[in-house]
Amino acid sequence: MKEAYLEVTSRHGRPLAAYLYLPRGAGDRSPRTTRVEPGLVVDFNRRGIPIGIEITAPGEATASALNKVLRAFGQSGITRADLAPLRAA
Repeated sequence: MKEAYLEVTSRHGRPLAAYLYLPRGAGDRSPRTTRVEPGLVVDFNRRGIPIGIEITAPGEATASALNKVLRAFGQSGITRADLAPLRAA
């Protein structure tokens, strides 16, 4: 996968959780996770490269909080429009 994308899980029409998939190699798995912000957990592959961000508090997630984490790991930032699926859920 070459581009990041957001997946939202909802229950009864409300967002329960979300996952921001980051660019990754085929077959990449996450043997290590790190909580970086309240409501955000980063998954890393075996080489220590971030491959996704679990959003455990989707109602509180902001583009600025996600961008802070993404920049810390050398990843491209997102826009508020990228979070539109989270707000629509």
